Order: sequence, then C-alpha cells, then structure tokens
Amino acid sequence: MWDELSASERTVAQYLASAPAEQMMFASAQELGAASGTSNATVVRALQRLGYAGLPALKRELAADFTSALAPEVRLQQRIAHVGQDLEGIWNDVFDETQERIEQCRRLTGTDALKSAVEALAEAREVFCYGVAACELAARHLALALGRIGRRARFIGETGFALADPLLALGQGDAVVVFQPGRQLAELHVVVERARAVGARVVFVTDELGEVFEDRVDAVLTAPHTPTGNTNEALTGLVLADALVLALTTLDETRAVEHSHQLTALREQLLAQKEPRTRRAT
Repeated sequence: MWDELSASERTVAQYLASAPAEQMMFASAQELGAASGTSNATVVRALQRLGYAGLPALKRELAADFTSALAPEVRLQQRIAHVGQDLEGIWNDVFDETQERIEQCRRLTGTDALKSAVEALAEAREVFCYGVAACELAARHLALALGRIGRRARFIGETGFALADPLLALGQGDAVVVFQPGRQLAELHVVVERARAVGARVVFVTDELGEVFEDRVDAVLTAPHTPTGNTNEALTGLVLADALVLALTTLDETRAVEHSHQLTALREQLLAQKEPRTRRAT
C-alpha cells in the first residue's frame, strides 16, 4: 500500500515497521507521533489507511505474539519499566488507553447490533449474565443494574462441572449475556448450545470471538480488551452494560421508576434500623 500513503503516512509506517513491538505496545498515539516526527492524528490516519480500526487494534495484533512468547511476570516487568515512577506518565498512560479503548468500542459496535441486543433482553423472562475471572465484574454489574430497573436477572460465574447447575435453570424465553474478550473457553460453547437447545437468546460481548460465535447468537457487541494490562479488562464491557441498561430503562420507564422508588424505600428502612443502635453505642 506504499503508493497509496501520503508522505507523512509513509513516515509513520516506516517508524512502526522498525520500532520494537514492546515499545509500540505501551505507547500512545501522541508518543508515536512525536517519535516519528509527525502527529497523533497522522498516526491514527496512517493506521486506518493500513486497515486497522485504530491504535488499539494494532496493539492487539502485536499482543497476540507478544503475550504468547513472554511469561506474565516478564510482561509485568516490561510494563513497569515503561512507566517507571513518573506519576504524570502513569496518569497519562492509563487515561490515554482508556480513551482509546472506549472510542474504539463506540466505532466497532454498530446500531444494528445494539438494537438486536436490546430486543433480545427486552423480551426475556430472565437474563443470565455470564462472566469469569476479569469478566466477572461486568457480568455482576449488568445483573445488578437490571434488577434495579425491574428486570429479572442473575449472575453466573461457575466453570467446569459446577456450571451445569445454573444452566439447568435456563429455559425458553430467557436470555444470556456472555462477557468474554478473547479466550475460547469450553464453557462458552456449552452456554451457547444450551441456550439454543432450550430456546433462549444470546448476546455475546467480546473482542476477538465475534466471528466464532456470530452465527449462533442473536447479537455480538465488540468490547476491545486491553493490549497492555494498564487498564481494567472489564472497562469496555462495563460501558456496554450501561448502554444496554439505559436502553432497557427507556423501553419501560414506569417499571424502572417504580423499582427505583422501592429500592430507595428499602435503603431508607435499612438506614433507619442502624441509627438507634449507633445512638445507643454512643
């Protein structure tokens, strides 16, 4: 694609081709622009011209070989060496990667996919939110938030034989939201096949597994994961969960408001029960 690149884009491409993978893994677009003598906008434009959605997409491609070749403790040492003890640099690195991941999440998840996901959950008798390890946070958050707007929901985080018990409760008219960025866990296939067998709908929140499951699920929402480990794995999954909850809230405002009122009333009762004990102790 050399002939299709502008002079400044060629400069970026030459720099990227020569820079060590670990250096690009932890660099922001602004840092790459400064290192190549261009700008962060030129870096992003050059990457998009080369077929990448943005810098996070390049980092994920690099990370595939980088993480498989190096032990986790070695990657951690390199991450620490990159940021050093520069507090301003640490602050900027975390916020830069957070912004990059969220912006890419917005670009990669289309309105049609979001609409399909909302429709699947809106019609569900109960929503099963599945996530393990780092993905547990987003799955728990979605289950809790759905309950607060009057939707029946439960969190599932079991693996192995233990997963059979919660899947036994999954039935026709239910929906499953699976959070898993890239690892093809055996449990994922079992969850999806169980849902298909009983007539439940499936929403898959992932980064790399969209093509693997898209023909077997109702909707795929793209949640870019972290290529460096500097930001939480569940970050974009949490953002997508919030979008789903807000969309479902608008579909049944009366139910959402009523449950919010009940939640507030219950909290006030619980606080009232604690106050006399606090006074007596004082």
